[in-house]
Amino acid sequence: MRGLAFFGIISASLFGFLTIASEMREGETHAFDDAILRALRSPTDPADPIGPFWIEAIMRDLTALGGYTVLSLILVLAVTYLLMKGKRASALMMAVAVVGGVILSNLLKIGFDRQRPDVVAHLVDVHSLSFPSGHAMLSAVTYLTLGALLARSERGIVMRAYFMGVAIVLTLLIGSSRVYLGVHYPTDVLAGWCAGSAWAFICWWVARWLQHRGSVEPSS
Repeated sequence: MRGLAFFGIISASLFGFLTIASEMREGETHAFDDAILRALRSPTDPADPIGPFWIEAIMRDLTALGGYTVLSLILVLAVTYLLMKGKRASALMMAVAVVGGVILSNLLKIGFDRQRPDVVAHLVDVHSLSFPSGHAMLSAVTYLTLGALLARSERGIVMRAYFMGVAIVLTLLIGSSRVYLGVHYPTDVLAGWCAGSAWAFICWWVARWLQHRGSVEPSS
């Protein structure tokens, strides 16, 4: 049953990514993307985001949680912890998932070659291509993988749900912040979530397969 659940999530995520990518390539998402970005800005000033000033400050803080600096720090801390606990295979899986996600994200960006939104002013500096959102994709990979590893060490369903819930909420908040700050189209973020989720669950499925074969240490 778990194998079917993994297959279903991976298939749905890949289908979502491919559908969004196809619609984006054909220009079908342009009106939707622009409408969402404009709705998050003052009607009289595209450089002024809606809401009080502290909302923008919160969004800047949230978006930093999906940046290379924070994710690299989390990766190093998580891998170090797993190695200290003697879980070398889990540490390797965490490293492969995140580093592989970074490589995949950059390859997808180069392949689709979509420029950043120009319909509204950017509220943070950006220097890379737009599709899919690297923050959305890599936060999904990192936090979902870490959440799954933490949930794996718990026996109770409540704690398992808590760890995965926190991972999902962080991923959603980080991706949403990119749209609010005007540096990504909504479809960039949706595609990033789909690609990141698919990659995270592929890595997790491979790890479980190796575990059943006896190639990695079992769950606690």
